[in-house]
Amino acid sequence: MLDDKKGKTPIIAAENLGKVFTSGVFVREQTVAVQDASFEMLPGTVLSLIGESGSGKTTIGKLMLKLIKPSSGKLFYHGQDITTIKSKDALRDYYRKVQGIFQDPFSSFNPLFRVDRVFDMVYDVFLPDVKNREEKTAEVLRSVNLNPKRTMHQFPHQLSGGQLQRLLIARSLLLDVDVLVADELISMLDASTRMGILNLLVDICRERGMSILFITHDLALGYYISDYTMIMHRGRLVEKGATGKVYQKPIHPYTKMLFNSVPDIGHKWDKNEAFVPEHVNREIAAFYRKNAGQGFEYVDPDHGVLLSVE
Repeated sequence: MLDDKKGKTPIIAAENLGKVFTSGVFVREQTVAVQDASFEMLPGTVLSLIGESGSGKTTIGKLMLKLIKPSSGKLFYHGQDITTIKSKDALRDYYRKVQGIFQDPFSSFNPLFRVDRVFDMVYDVFLPDVKNREEKTAEVLRSVNLNPKRTMHQFPHQLSGGQLQRLLIARSLLLDVDVLVADELISMLDASTRMGILNLLVDICRERGMSILFITHDLALGYYISDYTMIMHRGRLVEKGATGKVYQKPIHPYTKMLFNSVPDIGHKWDKNEAFVPEHVNREIAAFYRKNAGQGFEYVDPDHGVLLSVE
């Protein structure tokens, strides 16, 4: 797990989380999506989860949001095991403090509901005792740089993707969440809007002590926004630690390959240079054989790497 030098207590801690999906009717097949994932989320920090498509990033996000059940391992919230909570009251209390924002903001809203109705539903479910709803809503909308008068009575299709993402952040602020799972939340936005959303998230994180799991495949954005970074490959966390150390001194062959794949401004790629995934797979296999039996080890208190899978 991530070393905590500042004495902060983790908001969420995952311990050897695993998820296996089973498919097929007559012949049952199993797909290991996540295996032995352990990490901590500290208040006031951004934790980036980086990997290629199909590596298991979104599955971890869904496990944290309790949209799917883990096949193994445990999940702790403020030290309490919430792996198997099922009751509606317990889940409501959990979702009161742990929320998610996803890639497509349009799919997160009912197209028939105006913005004010969306917020009314939040109040009805999570904050039924709040009286000054309109004032509270206007306050959180202004905090994400949205004009309440121009936004409250709009339908989702009348707003841009960036505005809808800001609405989702405003909803989380209204609930005063502890943890925000942001799964590729800016991949559909243009570059200028992306930076505005990211800066807003970081400011809110620092000011409110929120913890953010930033799931992305974009290495540059991960470096820009995160305090800690986890690299995921084929369902395993292969490297994790303080962002500066992971980026500046990568150890795992997969991490090195990811960083070498990022184009440099002003440097043209060689058209004859070919990328052969099998080469990387062989390097990873050789790396694991060389370090057989060592498992996941920390090379220093803020930087760990998966040395072998045996």
